[in-house]
Amino acid sequence: MSGTKPQGTMKTTERIVQQGGPGRGPAGGMVGQKADDFRSSGRRLLGLLRPARGRAVAVLLLGIGSVASVAVGPWLMGKATDAVFNGYIGGRIDAGTTKAEVVADAEAKGDQGLADFLRGLDFVPGQGVDFDKVGHILLITLAIYVGGQVLGWLQGFLVNDIVQATVRRMRTDVEEKVHRLPLSYFDRQPRGELLSRVTNDIDNVAQNLQQTMSQLLTSILMVVGVLGMMFWVSPLLALIALVSVPIAMFTTGRVMKRSQGQFIAQWRETGRLNAQVEESISGHALVTVFGQRAQVEAEFEDANEKLYQSSYRAQFISGLVMPMMMLIGNLNYVVIAVVGGLRVASGSLSLGEVQAFIQYTRMFTQPITQIASMANLLQSGVASAERVFELLDAEEEVDPSSLSTEPVRAADTRGEVAFEHVSFSYDADEPLIEDLSLVAHPGQMVAIVGPTGAGKTTLVNLIMRFYELDGGRITLDGVDVKDLSRAELRSRIGMVLQDTWLFEGTIRDNIAYGRPGASEEEIREAARATYVDRFVHSLPDGYDTRVDDEGSNLSAGERQLITIARAFLAQPALLILDEATSSVDTRTELLLQQAMAALRTDRTSFVIAHRLSTIRDADLILVMEHGRIVEQGSHAELLERDGAFARLHAAQFAAASA
Repeated sequence: MSGTKPQGTMKTTERIVQQGGPGRGPAGGMVGQKADDFRSSGRRLLGLLRPARGRAVAVLLLGIGSVASVAVGPWLMGKATDAVFNGYIGGRIDAGTTKAEVVADAEAKGDQGLADFLRGLDFVPGQGVDFDKVGHILLITLAIYVGGQVLGWLQGFLVNDIVQATVRRMRTDVEEKVHRLPLSYFDRQPRGELLSRVTNDIDNVAQNLQQTMSQLLTSILMVVGVLGMMFWVSPLLALIALVSVPIAMFTTGRVMKRSQGQFIAQWRETGRLNAQVEESISGHALVTVFGQRAQVEAEFEDANEKLYQSSYRAQFISGLVMPMMMLIGNLNYVVIAVVGGLRVASGSLSLGEVQAFIQYTRMFTQPITQIASMANLLQSGVASAERVFELLDAEEEVDPSSLSTEPVRAADTRGEVAFEHVSFSYDADEPLIEDLSLVAHPGQMVAIVGPTGAGKTTLVNLIMRFYELDGGRITLDGVDVKDLSRAELRSRIGMVLQDTWLFEGTIRDNIAYGRPGASEEEIREAARATYVDRFVHSLPDGYDTRVDDEGSNLSAGERQLITIARAFLAQPALLILDEATSSVDTRTELLLQQAMAALRTDRTSFVIAHRLSTIRDADLILVMEHGRIVEQGSHAELLERDGAFARLHAAQFAAASA
């Protein structure tokens, strides 16, 4: 890294503010890392349902009841068919004879097939169709089907409740995790990739749980229930039907094995495409100014093509399951129909039983086909879940202050900051800051200047504990910042960045963000002190004017004024300004310097400055080069020394005059 911050660190403080504060620990998994264990990830995903065990049991019982009602239906319909057919046959035979006589007559005529067929029927010669019996069976069937549908609706209701509650917990866990991750994680993780994990991947998990939890459970129960009825009706035909199961399992397994890697690639490429799109949209103005539209479009086409190819292969391979299963089911259906017809002809089965069994054959192959086709969803869902788990498993730093039984709290903070032999590096092999010591007294304005990569922003990041030290310590009013919780430390620090950040809401809301619960008068006082009040009355709705997260309806200077007002309202003990006045005009800059002077009273302020004219009144100027303080003193003292600061000053003003 050659002694400079890793890529993306120039705006890391802005990112932390946007994300509500960093957390603990170094970065976790790398982008697009391949799944390590599909089974363990699937088990972990199911483990998320553990808090809903009671409702899950209810879903199981409701599913059993619903499937039982569906499974018994064809058997009852077969009974109705037998009643109609037996009545039809009985009505065509003269009354006064018996079934045995009719069968014996057929055998006497040498028609053994007809005799066997009649022997298998339950008819009464001369008695036609008993429509009362048929109607009674149909009414029972109707009631069972209606009851099964009600149970199925209740099951779906509970499944939806369980899934949505589970996904809500997952989103909460991810949100909390993001705030516990260290800055280094976000330095190494493209923002679009991270957004893809917390949005697209979680949504995909929710969709998969919703579709598979109910359907998969119902399909499995249906297979078991229908198989039981098939063995009850005809063990021989049931064994024939079971031949399709190992074939189906083998086929599904082969397809799933091929599609697993493709689904992982699909979601990896989705994250990369999101990262590329987010970057190009965020930097649209720069893309346009530098004429890089063709390059951006080419990069997008490349990423889009890779996503297309991986998605196409994933969907095509997994899509083979359904037609293959339908072919196996149809072949099984033909065999059952032929063997069943022969069994009816031999009198071993009734017509209604064969009719019911053919229905069961369809009911048996359909859930197997559904289970196989859900391999598509399962592969995609578990791949997304694994990406979310990688984020949740990212290593966190342990806040040393949290290990103490009695956390240290700073007293009335005056703002004295001391660096004592501080050492730090982003890369252990390339030190950045070595043995740095300095003291900033309360009320002092400490300016930090130096070339790019000198370690200016790193210095204030260490005060905020965005990174942990390699050696030495930093104290706030004599208390080691490591002994303070991050929340306690940062609650006493205000920060104004060169790149402004506003959230969607009113101007009043954005100012009040500095101190929730502030009164209207306090908000307006901060606005007046920082000259926000000067322009806000020219807006249509004054303080109630709404701004979006980009502040597109405000000028750059107005946005910066609002962020300064936010820091003013917070009344921090320690103030950090990162070229905070660079976006305002010269007249406004002078007014802001006056406001900052009032804000800095009895408070320490660290000012990162590139325009040396803005730090003439600084109490102490630190000149940094390669992570070291090479000079320090007042503006006049440093010019007199004719050293590094004098060279920077001469170069800047020479460039300005030129």
